[in-house]
Amino acid sequence: MAAIHSKPQLIKTLGSVPSRFGAPRKPTSLRCSAARPLHPRSYSITLLPGDGIGPEVVSVAKDILSVVGAHEGIEFFYNEMPMGGAALDAVGVPLPEETLAAAKQSDAVLLGAIGGYKWDGNEKPLKPETGLLQLRAGLGVFANLRPATVWPQLVDSSTLKKEVAEGVDLIVIRELTGGIYFGEPRGFGTNDKGEDFGFNTEIYSTFEIDRIARVAFEIARKRQSKLCSVDKANVLEASMLWRKRVNEIASEYSDVQLSHMYVDNAAMQLIRDPRQFDTIVTNNIFGDILSDEASIITGSIGMLPSASVSESGPGLFEPIHGSAPDIAGQDKANPLATVLSAAMLLRYGLGEENAARRIEAAVIETLNKGFRTSDIHSSGMVLVGCKRMGEEVLKSVDSQKPIVAVS
Repeated sequence: MAAIHSKPQLIKTLGSVPSRFGAPRKPTSLRCSAARPLHPRSYSITLLPGDGIGPEVVSVAKDILSVVGAHEGIEFFYNEMPMGGAALDAVGVPLPEETLAAAKQSDAVLLGAIGGYKWDGNEKPLKPETGLLQLRAGLGVFANLRPATVWPQLVDSSTLKKEVAEGVDLIVIRELTGGIYFGEPRGFGTNDKGEDFGFNTEIYSTFEIDRIARVAFEIARKRQSKLCSVDKANVLEASMLWRKRVNEIASEYSDVQLSHMYVDNAAMQLIRDPRQFDTIVTNNIFGDILSDEASIITGSIGMLPSASVSESGPGLFEPIHGSAPDIAGQDKANPLATVLSAAMLLRYGLGEENAARRIEAAVIETLNKGFRTSDIHSSGMVLVGCKRMGEEVLKSVDSQKPIVAVS
């Protein structure tokens, strides 16, 4: 059954961002989601389970979304579509036209994971990862939001000393559809000596930089009003323009403290003193690397969600972990990153703040009860699998007291 909704228009909100260590932050008005449907509590969600552990974790997140929806008076209509290696095996391409069309027509997209050893030898057009790049481009999602929060219950799981990791609560805003991953020209060639070479182009326009900078300033404004822009402006012309434009946009946000940092120093500082950061904005390739680095501070990438949003239309929500083919089908995966991605979907994609908070509160309660998957397990905790972890989160949702509405 199709959901009743209007075509995507203006955003709901990028705001009411909750801190693990304080009160919920106020909403930030940006464009990043589909419009609310004509029936205001009915939404169409495209599910892309993908490969490896993807189907397992998406199944858990779907069940939790449905139960939370029932508590909040929200009705979800799901449309499961193939993508990645699963799509390659089924129809020969990593992103079928039907999958992209379904994603565009939905209110939000929840992705599991893509890729695996089986397809590593494929030519680039037939790699699962190519399908993900095509999906991002097709949806026009240009801003990737990756929170990295050290949960108090899991601080001992961090690879950093407790006194370094404790209290870390940052977010990396990564430009997602420009830069060296998409720049032209690119390709292969042969030089005068007959040697093969490969080349890519790091390129950014004023428009691309300005729009990601405004997203970052808006989010920083609703957090701690601290924004660090990361570049390599001492070497790269694209970074020189990046810094120039970020400084220009900063004039619109006098209440936000802006700093700049070279990417090599930022990589070091994230490990040395991660609490100095609140909001980080950077380009595509630097953001790819730094957000992965920031994730390990938290103790496990199995806990970290992400959101990719556009100026209009549905957002893409996914855990940052990979497909983990080594444990696929063994009920060992940690579903919490996908569950928390569903919370981001509710908050940033649909503007359903109370429903998002229900999920986050249930995850916290489940961790407080001592349930752990193997990636976050420690002495004295209860070791559970993917399905059991999902069941415990569902129990926590059902046992919750009414969530106080946030206007």
